Amino acid sequence: LQGIFVLGLPYAVLHSGYSGLLLIVLAAALCCYTGKILIACLYEENEDGQLIRVRDTYEDIANACCKNLSPSLGGIVVNVTQVVELLMTCILYLIVSGNLLSHSFPYVPVTEKIWAVIVFVTLLPCVFIRTLKIVSKLSQLCSLVHFVITLIVITYCLTQMYQWSWAKFRLSLEFEDFLVSVGVIIFSYTSQIFLPTLEGNMKNPGEFRCMLNWTHFFACIVKTTFALTAFLTWGEKTKEVITDNLPSFLETLVNLCLLTKALLSYPLPFFAATEIVYSCISKGNHSNYRSPLLSLTLRGSFLLLTLLMAMFTPHFALLMGLSGSVTGAAMTFLLPSLFHLKLKWKTLSFLEKCADISVFILGFLCSLAGIVCSMKGLLDVFG
Repeated sequence: LQGIFVLGLPYAVLHSGYSGLLLIVLAAALCCYTGKILIACLYEENEDGQLIRVRDTYEDIANACCKNLSPSLGGIVVNVTQVVELLMTCILYLIVSGNLLSHSFPYVPVTEKIWAVIVFVTLLPCVFIRTLKIVSKLSQLCSLVHFVITLIVITYCLTQMYQWSWAKFRLSLEFEDFLVSVGVIIFSYTSQIFLPTLEGNMKNPGEFRCMLNWTHFFACIVKTTFALTAFLTWGEKTKEVITDNLPSFLETLVNLCLLTKALLSYPLPFFAATEIVYSCISKGNHSNYRSPLLSLTLRGSFLLLTLLMAMFTPHFALLMGLSGSVTGAAMTFLLPSLFHLKLKWKTLSFLEKCADISVFILGFLCSLAGIVCSMKGLLDVFG
């Protein structure tokens, strides 16, 4: 999903000007910070002052925070939020894939929905994925394809340096356009859902913080370079998805790369969503499927659900924006900062408490603004 948002960064800079470049840096720092405090909530100090991993998942953290109200209330809220966001992501991949195929082969008399069905057929093997190792290999290929896409766009933009002008940047901002830019930029970094599992599967978990620092640093550099070079190339003509600005021969090539990226990206959120649901059914047993038939039925049902939602949900983009404003902001900003304050309050310094509270307030404002904009869009559509 991050790749899809990255392609919208030049458009976000169009509507946010210089502040958009600062937001790309700020969002990297904030998402890196919330990732660290989320992982910190997995650990507690023992009698010797050593940090011991006492929790394994986002659900465990939530349950620990809400144990005085209900032993499982926090986990239920987190699981529902995660599953909704992950399924929305899977549905978006199907919609994007159908759209890309439709634009890549405009002379083929096939609708976007039929293309989505064809893509769905190619994704059927996902029901047989049972380990994270397979998903990680697909994600590596996805990262490689994303690198190729970014390289193609930046290389083309560098060939157009003769027409670059800093005067293209806007100084005045429209509030609603700016809010859209904030959403695109912030959610191009979100990965908190996967971090507890990632940290738990590292050979050396002690290197997690260093890994998070470097990945967000390089992501910030690449995204800033990508957004800046693309915007300087096309200026006011920058389109929502920057690949639409490319010459036709490059656009088709990049669209096919994007299609490959979407297909390789689908298994990760799909696997994560089915694992969460199955773990609830089997009382937290993540790795050992006691009933192969149940797991196969569950994954098949989820796969079919994503297709049906992609084909028959009207105005899905607006609904995606609405749910993303709630689930994305909650999982990225609200819950990590809230959980960190709850579990670590006695050991946090004054500055750390202020940082967590500030992140919580910022997340709440971003979520509220996104909800208002999405609801306004839905009301305009249904008029």
